[in-house]
Amino acid sequence: MASARIALKKSPERFTIRRLRRCELPADTVKLASFLIGKVVVHDLPVGRLSGRIVETEAYPPGDPAGHHFRGPTPRIRSMYLAPGHAYIFFNYGAHFMLNVVSEPAGIAAAILIRALEPLDGIELMQRHRKTGPGRLAAAFQIDRRHDGLDLCATGPLWLGETSHHLGPIGKTVRIGITRAADQVLRFYERGSPFVSGPKRLLLPGATHKKSSFVSK
Repeated sequence: MASARIALKKSPERFTIRRLRRCELPADTVKLASFLIGKVVVHDLPVGRLSGRIVETEAYPPGDPAGHHFRGPTPRIRSMYLAPGHAYIFFNYGAHFMLNVVSEPAGIAAAILIRALEPLDGIELMQRHRKTGPGRLAAAFQIDRRHDGLDLCATGPLWLGETSHHLGPIGKTVRIGITRAADQVLRFYERGSPFVSGPKRLLLPGATHKKSSFVSK
């Protein structure tokens, strides 16, 4: 599974956020990866709320050679076997935590990587948390191993929501930064969003791409 990033530009629009219910989530990893585009990650902290619209995801469905679950259950991926809407958090290359949303019925391992967000609430807090250099989504949102297995559809500080923000067309490409199953078109993103971290055009299976310069600063 590849890395995730967040750009930090403030949105002036005011809005309300409604919590998503588990029954609203499509019962399929690929469909859920597309469904989550435009939805919101919220982390309510004692010092204030952090929130951001999801603008880029990657699906890692059952049996995917690129997924952590490909070789079967391990203690590290226990949360991937929970019901859809739970969080799966892993530590990537010893550098930063990654937020994933579990995506299949309980007992079947699969997840969706949240690759990029458009910040809504708590911009100053995000800037403080991520320190310097390229921003990391989980660092900006203060998400770490403590949140692994958390139900993102239940009442709690870390949750998934929906707003009335306009959603642009959704694009699809191959996933980024992987070598196994690299030809699978399983990455979704909001077309035209400046917050998307990778290529913003369709890449056919077998095509190559250069890393996009549109990354978090």
